[in-house]
Amino acid sequence: MGLSIDNSGDGEYSHPHTHKVFLLSNYILLGAASSCIFLTLSLRLFPSLIGFLLILLQIITIAGAVSGCAAASRTATSAGKFYGAHMVATVLTAIFQGSVSVLIFTRPSDFLGHLKSYVRVDDGVMILKLAGGLCILIFCLEWVVLTLAFFLNYYAYVERRGINGNTGYGMRSGKVQDDEDLKTWPWPFQV
Repeated sequence: MGLSIDNSGDGEYSHPHTHKVFLLSNYILLGAASSCIFLTLSLRLFPSLIGFLLILLQIITIAGAVSGCAAASRTATSAGKFYGAHMVATVLTAIFQGSVSVLIFTRPSDFLGHLKSYVRVDDGVMILKLAGGLCILIFCLEWVVLTLAFFLNYYAYVERRGINGNTGYGMRSGKVQDDEDLKTWPWPFQV
């Protein structure tokens, strides 16, 4: 989500498939979190504190997905500053989404009672189970987004090191060093 991508001058990404999957999973994350907000609002939970916290969790998830989409279009120098903090926030929201889904699926009627909903219990449990399914989807998508953000940040780091003086030799082949460098080393290390 808070990643750094190096555009390498020509406007195209070096890993376009990874970038497209990252953006697609962020867009799905946006849709799932906003749907979960609407399901929560359909329970008429807004007067309760727990309902407000559930909506706030979805809003933080949406803010993370939006900032991930925005970071995907930035260059490496401007997006790299927020990478660590954004990853921590995304991990925390993923953990909270998972715990909310477990709470919803294990004890839906008790959870609905603590939410102080004005909806009938049968309808409320059904709406809560739909929201719990979306929370599971959000939980899984957050981890997919975190993994893709890590890979995109790693790719940008490797390309940036190749541009900043390593001539990109390590990126083109699996060799650690050039053969010319090995000739200057002492004999036991010239293997």
